[in-house]
Amino acid sequence: MELSSVCLTTAGAYVFFRLVNNGVSKLPTPESACRNAWKWRNISTSSVHSLVTAVWAVLCFFLHPEMAEDLIETYSAFSHALVSFSIGYFIYDFFDMLLNQKLSQAWELLFHHIVVITCFGLSVVSGRYVGFAVVALLVEINSVFLHLRQMLRMANLAAGTPYRVNSIVNLGTYVVFRINTLAWMTRWLVLNRDKVPLMAYTLGSVGMAIMTAMNIVLFCRLLRSDFLKSSTREAKKDKEM
Repeated sequence: MELSSVCLTTAGAYVFFRLVNNGVSKLPTPESACRNAWKWRNISTSSVHSLVTAVWAVLCFFLHPEMAEDLIETYSAFSHALVSFSIGYFIYDFFDMLLNQKLSQAWELLFHHIVVITCFGLSVVSGRYVGFAVVALLVEINSVFLHLRQMLRMANLAAGTPYRVNSIVNLGTYVVFRINTLAWMTRWLVLNRDKVPLMAYTLGSVGMAIMTAMNIVLFCRLLRSDFLKSSTREAKKDKEM
Protein backbone atom coordinates (compact mmCIF):
# COMPACT_ATOMS: atom_id res chain seq x y z
CA MET A 1 0.00 0.00 0.00
CA GLU A 2 1.32 3.41 -1.00
CA LEU A 3 2.12 6.06 1.59
CA SER A 4 -0.66 8.26 0.18
CA SER A 5 -3.19 5.48 0.83
CA VAL A 6 -1.88 5.07 4.38
CA CYS A 7 -2.26 8.79 5.03
CA LEU A 8 -5.75 8.79 3.51
CA THR A 9 -6.90 5.85 5.65
CA THR A 10 -5.37 7.35 8.80
CA ALA A 11 -6.89 10.78 8.14
CA GLY A 12 -10.23 9.16 7.31
CA ALA A 13 -10.19 7.31 10.63
CA TYR A 14 -9.36 10.53 12.48
CA VAL A 15 -12.34 12.30 10.88
CA PHE A 16 -14.58 9.26 11.47
CA PHE A 17 -13.92 9.23 15.21
CA ARG A 18 -14.45 12.97 15.48
CA LEU A 19 -17.85 12.43 13.86
CA VAL A 20 -18.59 9.53 16.23
CA ASN A 21 -17.71 11.75 19.19
CA ASN A 22 -19.96 14.52 17.90
CA GLY A 23 -22.73 11.98 17.36
CA VAL A 24 -22.43 10.67 20.91
CA SER A 25 -22.75 14.23 22.24
CA LYS A 26 -26.20 14.45 20.64
CA LEU A 27 -27.42 11.23 22.30
CA PRO A 28 -28.97 11.11 25.80
CA THR A 29 -26.32 10.95 28.55
CA PRO A 30 -27.02 9.22 31.88
CA GLU A 31 -27.69 11.83 34.55
CA SER A 32 -24.87 10.48 36.72
CA ALA A 33 -22.42 10.91 33.81
CA CYS A 34 -23.41 14.50 33.00
CA ARG A 35 -20.89 15.92 35.46
CA ASN A 36 -18.15 14.45 33.25
CA ALA A 37 -19.77 14.49 29.83
CA TRP A 38 -16.41 14.62 28.04
CA LYS A 39 -15.29 11.34 29.62
CA TRP A 40 -18.57 9.68 28.67
CA ARG A 41 -18.12 10.77 25.05
CA ASN A 42 -14.47 9.70 25.05
CA ILE A 43 -15.21 6.22 26.40
CA SER A 44 -18.17 5.79 24.05
CA THR A 45 -15.96 6.71 21.08
CA SER A 46 -13.24 4.34 22.31
CA SER A 47 -15.86 1.59 22.55
CA VAL A 48 -16.67 2.02 18.86
CA HIS A 49 -12.98 1.71 17.99
CA SER A 50 -12.59 -1.41 20.15
CA LEU A 51 -15.64 -3.13 18.68
CA VAL A 52 -14.72 -2.37 15.07
CA THR A 53 -11.04 -3.22 15.54
CA ALA A 54 -11.70 -6.44 17.48
CA VAL A 55 -13.91 -7.83 14.70
CA TRP A 56 -11.56 -6.53 12.00
CA ALA A 57 -8.45 -8.10 13.60
CA VAL A 58 -10.13 -11.52 13.92
CA LEU A 59 -11.29 -11.31 10.28
CA CYS A 60 -7.73 -10.49 9.18
CA PHE A 61 -6.46 -13.87 10.39
CA PHE A 62 -9.64 -15.70 9.37
CA LEU A 63 -9.54 -14.44 5.78
CA HIS A 64 -5.74 -14.61 5.45
CA PRO A 65 -4.49 -17.41 7.76
CA GLU A 66 -1.11 -17.41 6.00
CA MET A 67 -0.33 -14.13 7.78
CA ALA A 68 -0.10 -16.04 11.09
CA GLU A 69 2.82 -18.03 9.67
CA ASP A 70 4.85 -14.93 8.77
CA LEU A 71 4.18 -11.87 10.91
CA ILE A 72 7.02 -9.91 9.31
CA GLU A 73 6.53 -9.86 5.56
CA THR A 74 3.11 -11.42 4.86
CA TYR A 75 0.04 -9.21 5.03
CA SER A 76 -3.04 -8.22 3.07
CA ALA A 77 -4.40 -4.81 2.10
CA PHE A 78 -7.23 -5.56 4.53
CA SER A 79 -4.86 -5.96 7.49
CA HIS A 80 -2.68 -3.02 6.42
CA ALA A 81 -5.78 -0.83 6.33
CA LEU A 82 -6.68 -1.98 9.86
CA VAL A 83 -3.35 -0.82 11.29
CA SER A 84 -3.62 2.51 9.43
CA PHE A 85 -7.19 2.92 10.69
CA SER A 86 -6.09 2.34 14.29
CA ILE A 87 -3.30 4.91 13.98
CA GLY A 88 -5.96 7.44 13.01
CA TYR A 89 -7.96 6.58 16.13
CA PHE A 90 -4.96 6.80 18.47
CA ILE A 91 -3.96 10.18 17.01
CA TYR A 92 -7.53 11.39 17.48
CA ASP A 93 -7.74 10.09 21.06
CA PHE A 94 -4.31 11.52 21.90
CA PHE A 95 -5.40 15.06 21.04
CA ASP A 96 -8.84 14.56 22.58
CA MET A 97 -7.26 13.71 25.94
CA LEU A 98 -4.52 16.33 25.61
CA LEU A 99 -7.08 19.10 25.08
CA ASN A 100 -9.74 17.97 27.56
CA GLN A 101 -7.98 16.25 30.45
CA LYS A 102 -5.34 17.26 32.97
CA LEU A 103 -1.88 15.97 32.10
CA SER A 104 -1.52 14.46 35.58
CA GLN A 105 -4.59 12.29 34.90
CA ALA A 106 -3.85 11.37 31.30
CA TRP A 107 -0.07 10.96 31.06
CA GLU A 108 -0.15 7.14 31.20
CA LEU A 109 -2.56 6.83 28.28
CA LEU A 110 -0.85 9.63 26.35
CA PHE A 111 2.46 7.79 26.69
CA HIS A 112 0.75 4.53 25.68
CA HIS A 113 -0.64 6.22 22.56
CA ILE A 114 2.77 7.63 21.60
CA VAL A 115 4.31 4.14 21.79
CA VAL A 116 1.47 2.59 19.75
CA ILE A 117 1.50 5.33 17.09
CA THR A 118 5.29 5.00 16.73
CA CYS A 119 5.28 1.19 16.47
CA PHE A 120 2.25 1.03 14.16
CA GLY A 121 3.60 3.90 12.08
CA LEU A 122 6.87 2.02 11.52
CA SER A 123 4.86 -1.00 10.44
CA VAL A 124 2.58 0.66 7.88
CA VAL A 125 5.31 2.85 6.38
CA SER A 126 7.83 0.01 6.01
CA GLY A 127 5.25 -2.63 5.05
CA ARG A 128 6.78 -5.00 7.61
CA TYR A 129 5.49 -6.42 10.94
CA VAL A 130 1.88 -5.73 9.89
CA GLY A 131 0.88 -9.19 11.11
CA PHE A 132 2.59 -8.47 14.41
CA ALA A 133 0.59 -5.23 14.72
CA VAL A 134 -2.66 -7.06 13.99
CA VAL A 135 -1.84 -9.54 16.78
CA ALA A 136 -1.38 -6.55 19.08
CA LEU A 137 -4.84 -5.29 18.10
CA LEU A 138 -6.43 -8.51 19.36
CA VAL A 139 -6.27 -6.86 22.81
CA GLU A 140 -9.19 -4.74 21.64
CA ILE A 141 -11.41 -7.78 22.21
CA ASN A 142 -10.88 -7.17 25.92
CA SER A 143 -11.17 -3.40 25.50
CA VAL A 144 -14.83 -3.86 24.49
CA PHE A 145 -15.62 -5.15 27.99
CA LEU A 146 -13.16 -2.79 29.68
CA HIS A 147 -14.95 0.22 28.20
CA LEU A 148 -18.36 -1.27 29.00
CA ARG A 149 -17.24 -1.59 32.62
CA GLN A 150 -16.36 2.12 32.73
CA MET A 151 -19.67 3.12 31.18
CA LEU A 152 -21.68 0.99 33.62
CA ARG A 153 -19.85 2.59 36.53
CA MET A 154 -20.46 6.09 35.18
CA ALA A 155 -24.16 5.24 34.76
CA ASN A 156 -24.32 4.11 38.43
CA LEU A 157 -24.97 0.50 37.41
CA ALA A 158 -21.96 -1.03 39.19
CA ALA A 159 -24.12 -2.94 41.69
CA GLY A 160 -26.25 -4.92 39.25
CA THR A 161 -25.94 -8.35 37.64
CA PRO A 162 -24.89 -6.97 34.22
CA TYR A 163 -21.87 -5.34 35.87
CA ARG A 164 -20.91 -8.55 37.69
CA VAL A 165 -21.21 -10.61 34.52
CA ASN A 166 -19.18 -8.04 32.56
CA SER A 167 -16.54 -8.00 35.33
CA ILE A 168 -16.03 -11.76 35.01
CA VAL A 169 -15.90 -11.64 31.20
CA ASN A 170 -13.64 -8.59 31.36
CA LEU A 171 -11.14 -10.29 33.66
CA GLY A 172 -11.19 -13.50 31.58
CA THR A 173 -10.63 -11.71 28.27
CA TYR A 174 -8.00 -9.55 29.98
CA VAL A 175 -5.93 -12.63 30.80
CA VAL A 176 -6.44 -14.21 27.37
CA PHE A 177 -6.24 -11.23 25.02
CA ARG A 178 -3.99 -8.85 26.94
CA ILE A 179 -1.60 -10.67 29.24
CA ASN A 180 -1.31 -13.85 27.15
CA THR A 181 -1.14 -11.94 23.86
CA LEU A 182 1.62 -9.65 25.15
CA ALA A 183 3.51 -12.66 26.54
CA TRP A 184 3.22 -14.41 23.17
CA MET A 185 4.38 -11.28 21.31
CA THR A 186 7.38 -10.90 23.63
CA ARG A 187 8.30 -14.57 23.09
CA TRP A 188 7.93 -14.17 19.31
CA LEU A 189 10.18 -11.10 19.35
CA VAL A 190 12.90 -12.96 21.27
CA LEU A 191 12.70 -16.07 19.04
CA ASN A 192 12.90 -13.97 15.87
CA ARG A 193 15.69 -11.70 17.08
CA ASP A 194 17.92 -12.56 14.11
CA LYS A 195 15.17 -11.58 11.62
CA VAL A 196 14.42 -8.19 13.15
CA PRO A 197 16.73 -5.15 12.64
CA LEU A 198 18.24 -3.68 15.79
CA MET A 199 16.15 -0.49 15.70
CA ALA A 200 12.87 -2.36 15.24
CA TYR A 201 13.87 -4.94 17.85
CA THR A 202 14.74 -2.22 20.38
CA LEU A 203 11.54 -0.30 19.70
CA GLY A 204 9.49 -3.48 19.96
CA SER A 205 11.20 -4.63 23.16
CA VAL A 206 10.75 -1.26 24.87
CA GLY A 207 7.15 -1.11 23.72
CA MET A 208 6.41 -4.62 24.99
CA ALA A 209 8.05 -3.88 28.34
CA ILE A 210 5.99 -0.70 28.80
CA MET A 211 2.74 -2.38 27.75
CA THR A 212 3.37 -5.37 30.01
CA ALA A 213 4.02 -3.15 33.04
CA MET A 214 0.95 -1.02 32.37
CA ASN A 215 -1.28 -4.06 31.86
CA ILE A 216 -0.11 -5.78 35.04
CA VAL A 217 -0.85 -2.61 37.04
CA LEU A 218 -4.30 -2.29 35.45
CA PHE A 219 -5.04 -5.98 36.08
CA CYS A 220 -4.26 -5.56 39.78
CA ARG A 221 -6.53 -2.50 39.93
CA LEU A 222 -9.39 -4.37 38.26
CA LEU A 223 -8.96 -7.40 40.50
CA ARG A 224 -8.91 -5.26 43.64
CA SER A 225 -11.83 -3.06 42.58
CA ASP A 226 -14.24 -5.67 41.17
CA PHE A 227 -13.43 -8.79 43.19
CA LEU A 228 -11.30 -8.27 46.29
CA LYS A 229 -13.28 -5.31 47.62
CA SER A 230 -16.61 -7.01 46.98
CA SER A 231 -15.34 -10.16 48.73
CA THR A 232 -14.30 -8.08 51.71
CA ARG A 233 -17.72 -6.43 51.91
CA GLU A 234 -19.47 -9.81 51.74
CA ALA A 235 -17.23 -11.17 54.49
CA LYS A 236 -18.11 -8.21 56.72
CA LYS A 237 -21.82 -8.77 56.11
CA ASP A 238 -21.45 -12.46 57.05
CA LYS A 239 -19.74 -11.49 60.32
CA GLU A 240 -22.48 -8.98 61.13
CA MET A 241 -25.10 -11.69 60.60
